[in-house]
Amino acid sequence: MSVQYDEKLPPHNYEYAEKYLGETKDSRDKCLSEIYKWLDANPKINANRNTTSLLHFLRGSKFQLEKAKKRMETFYQLRAERVEWFTDRNPLNPEIEELLDLGLFLPLDSKDVNNYQVFIIRTGVHNPHKHDQNDVLKVMKMVLDVVLYLDETISIYGTVAIFDMKGVTLRHGLQMTPTIIKRAVYCWENYACKVKKLEFINAPKHVNFVLDIFLKCMSKKLAARVSVTRGPSTVEANLPKDIGGNGPTYDELTKHWKQKTQEKAKWFAEQEQYKMILEK
Repeated sequence: MSVQYDEKLPPHNYEYAEKYLGETKDSRDKCLSEIYKWLDANPKINANRNTTSLLHFLRGSKFQLEKAKKRMETFYQLRAERVEWFTDRNPLNPEIEELLDLGLFLPLDSKDVNNYQVFIIRTGVHNPHKHDQNDVLKVMKMVLDVVLYLDETISIYGTVAIFDMKGVTLRHGLQMTPTIIKRAVYCWENYACKVKKLEFINAPKHVNFVLDIFLKCMSKKLAARVSVTRGPSTVEANLPKDIGGNGPTYDELTKHWKQKTQEKAKWFAEQEQYKMILEK
């Protein structure tokens, strides 16, 4: 099967991918051809066959084909089963727009020293008496999907998440039930991007029980990448002014990513079809 992929990124990205991920033109073409054949043989996995989308899974699996297949199958099953996160994702809906206005999930406009994409996740900014936790997670994943779509290099280098827990109350903590935590962690571990570090900052003591559940739900590999601090972030990046950096403010980032997300309203509608076809 002929594979169409244009190397549109600067050469140093592909040099990194070859050195650390095992990606060459030959390995890429071979693995993509095998993925297409596998999808043809498994029509219940209604995956997005865009080449770049498929490469996210291959790069996240270091071009280990069977591992990439398993990750894809799990991901598209998640999209089918977790309807509370992956359906009705219209960023122009008032309920979603309200959450976008809060700046729950903010990708930085520049990478860290390792070229990882940094996300700020503001766990205490929503009103737990008003906003359902599943709606909060839905909007976070919507912004994540947009930035993964816009920036292919994330699939090569990976991501860092900074959880800013300023303002987190006991009520916020109680929203994160063990079931929701388990599902959220499982989704993180099977998403089409590599997680290099999870850092919790400004962490109040009264949410230690939530962090403990998070750690227990994680694989040993991911749990080893978690750090918790009562103080500022240790991530070397152009962090927002709100957490001691010199970068754009939370408010500026919020407006930027709300606009970017809402610009993709048609794209979200198109993407909703991609999910596992579950047996009735």
